[in-house]
Parts: sequence; structure tokens; C-alpha cells
Amino acid sequence: MTDTPLIAILDDEPEIRRLLSAALEDAGFRTQSFARATEFEAALRRITPDACLIDLGLPDRDGLALVHRLASDTGAAIIIISGRAQVQDRVTGLELGADDYIIKPFEPAEVVARIRARLRRPAQGQTARAQNLRFAGWQADFDRYMLTAPDGTETPLSHAEAEVLRLFTDNPRRLITRAQMLEALGGAAGDSFDRAMDVRISRLRTKLGEDPKNPRLIKTIYGAGYIFLAEIG
Repeated sequence: MTDTPLIAILDDEPEIRRLLSAALEDAGFRTQSFARATEFEAALRRITPDACLIDLGLPDRDGLALVHRLASDTGAAIIIISGRAQVQDRVTGLELGADDYIIKPFEPAEVVARIRARLRRPAQGQTARAQNLRFAGWQADFDRYMLTAPDGTETPLSHAEAEVLRLFTDNPRRLITRAQMLEALGGAAGDSFDRAMDVRISRLRTKLGEDPKNPRLIKTIYGAGYIFLAEIG
């Protein structure tokens, strides 16, 4: 067993796989590479990656559909690496649950930095944050990426949803601006980031059983940001 994060690389170009593996392993990560979605999905039955680098132009599967499934079924950070540079592709990828979107060609050092940002942990010597929190009858388990309702029903959280919920539970009853969200969660400023945040918050509200017209826990302060109205236990 090891605490070294495992990064899964899914790209049909051998040179891209070699380049990413070398850069990530030099940075202290473990890697496993795959050329096809089918072999990657089969491997997920025996490995649990901490982050997945997913190319959208796969020979045997739609990359966006795979991103959506990973976001729904795993707690891994998902970073799309694609030659598709259109804004709509980036927006769609983020809306489907990706945590980040990197356009080819890229600098390997940038990919390493983005993964480190996504897998950021408390620095040595700092007090680790609690991974199991209660609020308003709900329970959030950030180790298992699981949300438990007051009646005991469990609902999985994507990595992106868990990041947003963690930001709220770290800052209860305080205004969180878009700029603060961008700084805390990373990404590129602009409409695609704003839209992705709106989608993630909408999904969180749905999972928390919120009334979309009058949410009790996650309040929108129009023109300013959001406030999480719950005591954390």
C-alpha cells in the first residue's frame, strides 16, 4: 500500500501517454496509462485512481460520456486534455463533471501543477480537516464522496461537487464570492467557470433536496456570491 497518488492517463496517442507519464512520475506521482476507454473502464474494477486525465477524441468511446460516468461514480479528480479548443466543448466538459480542462498542445509542467492543485492536501504540520461532517441533519463523508440524508439515504458526490460542498462547510454563514471560489477551486476565470459553478451548485441543491425557488441551505446573493446557511457539527 502507498499514499502516493495514482494518476490514470487515457489517451490514444502513445507519445502523449509517454510525455505525461514521465512528467508525473518525475513529480512523484504513480501513473497507469490506457489507449482505449474499454481497457480503462476494465481497470477501474481493480484500481482507484486519485485523478484521471481524459482525452475526448477516443477511438472506441465518446470521451464526454466517460467523463459524465466518472463524475457520477467515482471520487477521482477529472481533468480533460483535448485538442478541442472551442468554448462550448470546455463548458460542456465542466458541466458534465470535469474539474479542469487543458487544451493541447500543453506544457507537462502545467498538467502537473493542475493535478497538484486538484489533489491539494493540508501541509505537513497543519491540522487535517475533518472528513466527516454533519449539518442540518445531513452527513457529508469526504473520504467516500458520499452524502447521507436525514433518513439514511446515501447519494454519491462527484469530486467537483465535493470540492464545492467542502468550500461551503469550511466557510458556513459567510459570503463566498465568485472570485473566492475561483481562487479556492482553481480554473480559468470567465463564463465557462461561472457556468460550471452554477451547474455544480444546482446539482448540490438537488442532492440536498432543496426547493429550487427557495433553497434553505445554499443561498444565492445576486451579484455577490453564495452563503451556506447551516451549523457544522
